[in-house]
Amino acid sequence: MNATPLPERRILLGVTGSIAAYKACGLVRKLTGAGAQVRVVMTANALRFVGAHTLQCLSGHRVLTAMFSPQSEPIPEHVSLTRWADLILIAPATANIIGKAAAGIGDDLVSAILLAAIPRVMFAPAMNSAMYQNPILQENVAKLRRLGCEFVGPATGFLACDEEGPGRLADAHVILQRIQAVLTDPH
Repeated sequence: MNATPLPERRILLGVTGSIAAYKACGLVRKLTGAGAQVRVVMTANALRFVGAHTLQCLSGHRVLTAMFSPQSEPIPEHVSLTRWADLILIAPATANIIGKAAAGIGDDLVSAILLAAIPRVMFAPAMNSAMYQNPILQENVAKLRRLGCEFVGPATGFLACDEEGPGRLADAHVILQRIQAVLTDPH
């Protein structure tokens, strides 16, 4: 494998409100170490788990957390960021953001970006096993797959709720490998 498997690739990372949000820090390091340029957007609930300043330091770019900010660009950020990115990665992807994407709801910056980006989106789910196995969530995942979205994980293992099962955020190296495969696929 190339020392930098993602040279100059532009990855927009959407971080949502899961306990696994802290793993976004390691993911940013892994992506930038692979040569990617990374920009980060976060939901309000993600900010309850990890600070924007941490991800800003790791990515080297201002982290956006709101749809309308005083520093807004002439082109709305949910449009300009979508145009900038080679791939939008939502990690961790909660049941909430997957449901919003499947329903076409764009009521915050991350979900508005998803409306403008499908199918250049990869979701890395992270949630309780019961939530992940819920038939409604599985229908939403199937719908997004039909629309061209990619999924990586979830992994099976010990969860924050003292249970074991599917729902863990995939390891950063697994996510990196999947991104590389998607971005190098000629189709």
